[in-house]
Amino acid sequence: MWNSYKKGFKAWLQLEKSLSENSVEGYMRDIDKLTQFLQHENNIKAPNEIVLTDLQRFVQWIGELGLIATSQARIISGIRSFYKYCLIEQIITADPSALLDVPKTKRKLPDVLSFHEIENIIAQIDVSKPDGGRNRAILETMYSCGLRVSEVINLKISCLYTDVGFIRVIGKGNKERLIPIGTDAIKYVNIYKQNIRVHQPIQNGFEDILFLNKHGKNLSRIMIFYIIKDVVSKAGITKNISPHTFRHSFATHLIEGGADLRAVQEMLGHESITTTEIYTHLDRDFLRTTLQQFHPAFKK
Repeated sequence: MWNSYKKGFKAWLQLEKSLSENSVEGYMRDIDKLTQFLQHENNIKAPNEIVLTDLQRFVQWIGELGLIATSQARIISGIRSFYKYCLIEQIITADPSALLDVPKTKRKLPDVLSFHEIENIIAQIDVSKPDGGRNRAILETMYSCGLRVSEVINLKISCLYTDVGFIRVIGKGNKERLIPIGTDAIKYVNIYKQNIRVHQPIQNGFEDILFLNKHGKNLSRIMIFYIIKDVVSKAGITKNISPHTFRHSFATHLIEGGADLRAVQEMLGHESITTTEIYTHLDRDFLRTTLQQFHPAFKK
């Protein structure tokens, strides 16, 4: 019964919302969980037959499965998107998810690396090896431009304007943005392109992809994670570091340096300024520490 609704929803996410493959799969998993719940209750209903109490029991069920509040909230967001689609397509006349309560989540501030820590991490890369030269260029670019993992693995040579110090990035929802790129990143990207990349075979369809694996294709997201995990371990840093940490650090260092929040929003590619505002909270901690360290009234 639900297969046709799922297919329609998937097409809507891909074509109307222009979401990435990973985002679409995430939404589809949320709907799969709802249908699993209906099967668990032996109460298979069509979308237009589901009422608020059904969804409230569903939220209770995913909570009993042990999912944390943030995971529950994400699933509920997926269910709401599905019902938005159902309203648009006139599958339903009223949205049963409209009054559905979302578990309260504590907004956790991400770990951030200092500039010294980032330099230490990057210094662990052995640039005498071909993959080391590539990895140095990757990390320099990620920190210099605040890129998402998906953006760095799909970065195209045709989107590099290093002569004027910019790169063009295709972000979430296929939205393009121009981002300044630093001189160090330009230096190591050029070394990789001119001295390493030119010597490896490239698979058809990947000629324009900048960063390639040994098979001549673009790198996977998990490969970036492993690259970072390796050098972070060598640097002796015990913080919880992921590829996204470089993006967090990029934004935090800009805010700490006095950058305009709107400019940071533009460079990060955030659709809403509220997403960027998390870095003002990080900045307040920085300001408090600065006051405690240097202001006479704060010194003991």
